[in-house]
Amino acid sequence: MDGNGRWARRRGLPRTEGHRRGLLTAERIVRFAGEELGIPYLTLYAFSKENWQRPPEEVEFLIELMGEFIREKRKLLVENEIRLRILGDLEELPPSLREEVEKTLELTRGFERYHLNIAFNYGGRQEILRAVRQIVTDRLEGRLNGEPIDERLFRRYLYTAGQPDPDLLIRTGGEERISNFLLWQIAYTELWVTETLWPDFTPEEFLAAVEEYQCRERRFGQVLQP
Repeated sequence: MDGNGRWARRRGLPRTEGHRRGLLTAERIVRFAGEELGIPYLTLYAFSKENWQRPPEEVEFLIELMGEFIREKRKLLVENEIRLRILGDLEELPPSLREEVEKTLELTRGFERYHLNIAFNYGGRQEILRAVRQIVTDRLEGRLNGEPIDERLFRRYLYTAGQPDPDLLIRTGGEERISNFLLWQIAYTELWVTETLWPDFTPEEFLAAVEEYQCRERRFGQVLQP
């Protein structure tokens, strides 16, 4: 969800206002993806491991904004049977935010109709290292029972365990890089880039991205027969 800071700067506003407007966009897109398009899995990249390097006041605001979103939208998630999953290291978050998150995770755990992933305090490289460490630990402590370490097993140790790989990755703000996002999972994900800054991103543009994706030929490294 790129472009919050630039959106605010162009309007002479503090960066925090860009993040707040970006949160409103996120809610619109979540609603549209589920209610209008019936998309069962949606992931929003909200806060990366690298984002801790931003100015302390901005980091504090982003953490507070995440807590606000979790509290205020908890009822919406439950009413619409949306299961929340946080991709990232919860242990590094402030106890107050972790408590809000864990409460919502528990309330939505049984839902299977829609899945909302929020990548917060997340990094793709860190996720892979975390999975490797857990596999090594489980092997040494005898919990794998001689299972081969293949892709199927490795997926069980990712934050997205049990979910399909993403079909489409949308980058707003004109950014043309992966930015440490779901590095394992997006091996064959289709990319779609727009110059639109995230606060200005609309359901209509989201639909345009989905429609273009539907017209693409996905080969997964194979040659399709005519």
